[in-house]
Amino acid sequence: MTLWSVLFYLLLGFLSGSVPWSWLLGRLKGVDIQREGSGNAGATNLMRVCGNGYGIAGLFLDAVKGAVPVLVAANGLLNIPPAGDPVVALVAISAVLGHVFTPWLGFRGGKGVATTLGVLLVLSPLSVATGVGVFVLTMLLTRYVSLGSICAAVCMIPAVFLLDPGKIPVQVVMSIVAVLIVLKHRPNIRRLLRGEESRFSFHRKQVSD
Repeated sequence: MTLWSVLFYLLLGFLSGSVPWSWLLGRLKGVDIQREGSGNAGATNLMRVCGNGYGIAGLFLDAVKGAVPVLVAANGLLNIPPAGDPVVALVAISAVLGHVFTPWLGFRGGKGVATTLGVLLVLSPLSVATGVGVFVLTMLLTRYVSLGSICAAVCMIPAVFLLDPGKIPVQVVMSIVAVLIVLKHRPNIRRLLRGEESRFSFHRKQVSD
């Protein structure tokens, strides 16, 4: 495929990932989630500020915006041929970067968990199942969303190597986005170490994400 095709797919990934769905849903309710709760533009803060229905919708849309460009790159679009595995992997990374550093919100996006979920549902569904299991278990035991996200990201690295052996591009993507997720959670890690992180509740708003 041509260089222009590769650049098109990469741009598609970034632009799709950059759509701040959770922020937009908050605005529909008259709330700027970057000024409420934790100030994060992701689905968890949306849920805490606007309620469970909005949060679930934000999570779904943030996952879809990651999955769509990866599917398009893998299968081709109109007269543009499908991309190979290395390019598809780069498109996945572009989508996550678009979410984390969305230009529409001053490059202050979410933490990339839901969008990573979307891209990996296409690239490595078994690894996603592992990560979701770890997230749910951690949440049930601790009620820390941030800790669940961190543990899920870290556990999916060995999972993708064990469950998808030989898929080097997918393994590289998983490793990169997992590190990115952990880095984006540095404030949460500091609060966890100090015992100041808020626990999640379906019945009250939280201030940390």
